[in-house]
Amino acid sequence: MVRKVESIVKKDLLALDCQLCFPLYACSKEIVRAYQPFLEPLHLTYTQYIVMMVLWEHKELNVKTLGSYLYLDSGTLTPLLRKLEAKGYLTRTRSDKDERTVIIRVTKEGQALHEVAQSIPLKMKGLLNISDEEFSTMYQLLYKILGHLVKK
Repeated sequence: MVRKVESIVKKDLLALDCQLCFPLYACSKEIVRAYQPFLEPLHLTYTQYIVMMVLWEHKELNVKTLGSYLYLDSGTLTPLLRKLEAKGYLTRTRSDKDERTVIIRVTKEGQALHEVAQSIPLKMKGLLNISDEEFSTMYQLLYKILGHLVKK
């Protein structure tokens, strides 16, 4: 249900339809749900998928850097990484230089998923039914909001 912005000005500021956070939350939840049929053949959850996207791009990085890309802390990443390692998609090893640092590397099996996953973004774009311009505008606005909320 689309709500008119001008009606928000006249309403109680605590009304659900006056909150930007609610459509962001609901949209995020529904987008993650829409990814499920595309990710099931890869045996990945959405969060595992975004971990793999970073690894496909960088091949190797430490947990802290991975977390900074995904806005996730090591407490959230550790169980995800453990499951992906059990599937054979990545390895986790301690750094020779600093034992506290864990290095994540994509495996051949994990890299093989990259080819299968290539079609997922276009399939999702088709589901969203928005123009390239709308996509670009939304992308820029969301990262602008993130930039104000998250201090790196």
